[in-house]
Amino acid sequence: MTRTTCPYCGVGCGLAVVDGVPVGDVAHPANFGRLCSKGAALKDTLSLPDRLNVPMMGGREVSWDQALGTIAAEFMRIRAEHGPDAIAFYVSGQFLTEDYYVANKLMKGFIGSGNIDTNSRLCMSSSVAGHVRAFGEDVVPGCYDDLEEADLVIQVGSNMAWCHPVLYQRMMAAREKRGTKVVTIDPRRTATAETADLHLALAPGADVMLWSGLLVYLANHNVLDREWILRHVSGFEEALEAARNAAPSIAFVAAAADLRMEDVRAFYEMFAGTERVVTLYSQGVNQSSSGTDKVNAILNCHLATARIGRPGMGPFSLTGQPNAMGGREVGGLANQLAAHMGFTPKDIDRVGRFWQSPQMAAKPGFKAVDLFEAVGDGRVKAVWIAATNPADSMPRAGQVREALKKCPLVIVADAWPTDTTALAHIVLPATSWAEKDGTVTNSERCISRQRAFRAGPGQARPDWWMFAEVGRRMGWDKAFAWPGPADVFREHAALSAFENNGARVFNLGGLADIDDAAYDDLPPVQWPVPKPGMGVTGPRLFARGGFSTPDKRARMVPLQLRAEEDVAAFSLTLNTGRIRDQWHTMTRTGRVPHLMTHIPGPSIALHPRDAAARGIADKGLVRIENEHGSVVMRAALDEGVRPGDVFAPMHWTDQFTSSGPIGRLVHSVTDPISGQPDLKGTKVRIAAIAESWRGHLLRLTGGEPELSEALWWSKAQINSGFSFELAGWHPLQQEVHSEGVLRRLLRISADAELVSYSDPRKAMFRYAGILHGQLAACIFFGPPGADFTGVEQAKNLLGKDISPMERIALLAGSTGRGEKPVKTICSCFAVSEEKILTAIRSEGLTTPAQIGARLKAGTNCGSCIPELKKLLHSVPALNAAE
Repeated sequence: MTRTTCPYCGVGCGLAVVDGVPVGDVAHPANFGRLCSKGAALKDTLSLPDRLNVPMMGGREVSWDQALGTIAAEFMRIRAEHGPDAIAFYVSGQFLTEDYYVANKLMKGFIGSGNIDTNSRLCMSSSVAGHVRAFGEDVVPGCYDDLEEADLVIQVGSNMAWCHPVLYQRMMAAREKRGTKVVTIDPRRTATAETADLHLALAPGADVMLWSGLLVYLANHNVLDREWILRHVSGFEEALEAARNAAPSIAFVAAAADLRMEDVRAFYEMFAGTERVVTLYSQGVNQSSSGTDKVNAILNCHLATARIGRPGMGPFSLTGQPNAMGGREVGGLANQLAAHMGFTPKDIDRVGRFWQSPQMAAKPGFKAVDLFEAVGDGRVKAVWIAATNPADSMPRAGQVREALKKCPLVIVADAWPTDTTALAHIVLPATSWAEKDGTVTNSERCISRQRAFRAGPGQARPDWWMFAEVGRRMGWDKAFAWPGPADVFREHAALSAFENNGARVFNLGGLADIDDAAYDDLPPVQWPVPKPGMGVTGPRLFARGGFSTPDKRARMVPLQLRAEEDVAAFSLTLNTGRIRDQWHTMTRTGRVPHLMTHIPGPSIALHPRDAAARGIADKGLVRIENEHGSVVMRAALDEGVRPGDVFAPMHWTDQFTSSGPIGRLVHSVTDPISGQPDLKGTKVRIAAIAESWRGHLLRLTGGEPELSEALWWSKAQINSGFSFELAGWHPLQQEVHSEGVLRRLLRISADAELVSYSDPRKAMFRYAGILHGQLAACIFFGPPGADFTGVEQAKNLLGKDISPMERIALLAGSTGRGEKPVKTICSCFAVSEEKILTAIRSEGLTTPAQIGARLKAGTNCGSCIPELKKLLHSVPALNAAE
């Protein structure tokens, strides 16, 4: 058995690999054996096709020596001609800490520039900046156990049920035992909000107002811990005065945040009356033009009440990626140095002496948005992108692509082809999580080993090795001569303790001397881990002060309300985010068939009132646009979305839809302190598209559907091939029905039989390709709103023998077996909506637990439990309708 760690969210779930199959590790303190739908499907990603397995230059295969030699030579030339700031790295929270450390050392310590940033800039940098302002250091003070000891849990901008489901279920299990109250603060009524005792659907951007009002309420009702403030906090009076100016009364807050007074008062009373309070916050707080202020507004309330560092209380930042925390530890952000040090003269000197650096970076580098602007305008001549896909995930993705096309040298290291690798001059094949060896740090500061349990394909290599080899070829052989990741980890741990003397909480000095065997066997361990007597330890921090500031006092920050961007021509506010079963740009998860059955394609959710005003029907085609570009999606009417807001998933890319990434539209506005993009506040307009036809294509191969007219398509992988939903807003041309066009569209050979059924009066056309008695492909065309009966049966037949009766049923639009379209509710156990409804009706099930006992749905990660509750509530209504 090999113990390793899940490569998805920041919960950091442990995995036990038995006979090559990863399952939940019952001994890991983050998950105790539970996995979410994505983690449970990792076994299905181990043999995905299209792996990058050999270095490529200019589209041709080369040796590692040639690729790395070219990179090193070009870096040295560019550095000599244009200076170190003409080179940049853009890396990822998917990195292991050892990868991050080597890349950061190469850029900041030897190339001599601060130009290394990470996609964690897009998800966690506002938390980093808020922690540094308040605590003097980027430290999450609590631990997961606090969720099980709290009497009140506040979730702010966090859809935990879908984005951190294992941790969410730990919290809900504790709620059942101790009656914990839950408040969700989120503009959308998400699956998480459905289970809360109180949901505050505040106006976007109103968080600072709401929390400032809470601070005023706590002061007015004498709930503050003034003795603790006196001993451990600075800036209290200034912060309270600013809060009184910003939020003088509950009525004022309610009006400004578009909330009911009684709901605001209930929230304030719950916080004031409960000592054990944990506040969980995530992307809804961070991804904002005022994200750092939102973080500090939350921290102010916890500091003023001394609700920090004790069991069941404290502010808690939920990290988005598996090693966003590890990247922060080693200085993966452009405005940090390694080991929680900054760009101060003393820290620059200290890190430089430790590394024996020939040219330390003396100032911060470009943060993510600025970095790609610098690539576009020529200030950056070479960029190395690793383990991330900015051509899809960055704001203004279209401009990012144009910047990369103009850049003289683009290097991309990844495990699979992406829209970013397509723009690279040099593509380096990287090992993936199952093949990598190193460490990651989760949201509660717990370091876990990620252990390889299989060899990488072809010539794939770890990222740390690539950066080290380039460093050696640039002339710094001794500084980058690590035999393996254990050596990198020891150096990282030693730097954290070097001349620390208690100035920084982050300290791994106790691990700096472990041998290779101890590194291999390293169990999950929560930092700080100093050498005995050399610093604080424990799962909770700051209960007795001891902050990482010169006077050891925390800082409460006076906050002013920031004006949000207002673009009058675009009347709706676009919010982007994650959905339950997909991860980032779907490089892995989008290729697992059962993960595509819950939400099979991209859509934009909007309130029915906004839809009616624009003539938009549910599932109708719409165009979303602003000055940055436009995309086409299906509309999803959702009363859980605030009027005036719309929500679109971040995941779909050019590989999965003609619409491309929603990132095309996201503006480049950033938080002025953290540099984090405002991914929740882009202004857009939406208009209905009058469809002329709809279609459904099934075939064994992927690729784009080859139709010439105006076309929208979305692709989902199914067990035997690919399923495409099609739509067009110009009439289908007659040549589409010609044999040559159909064979190209269906991708069937000349010896395949092409059969058809047509009803021109109803504009219904069905075609199928039969090869050696098996269904090779089929396509259905119909008018807008057409119900393509038989699609589910066709999916089951694809690539299999098809009988004469099944052929007739397929072409006639009959399922042949009475099957209905499938929507999967529980992805972990592939339990469909219809199966659940049938069990509820026939067996009188009344609780999610009963459904779980009967069908297993909801018994693994639990992220489908809110939907199970909705189905239970819907059955009486269904019966009444019948």
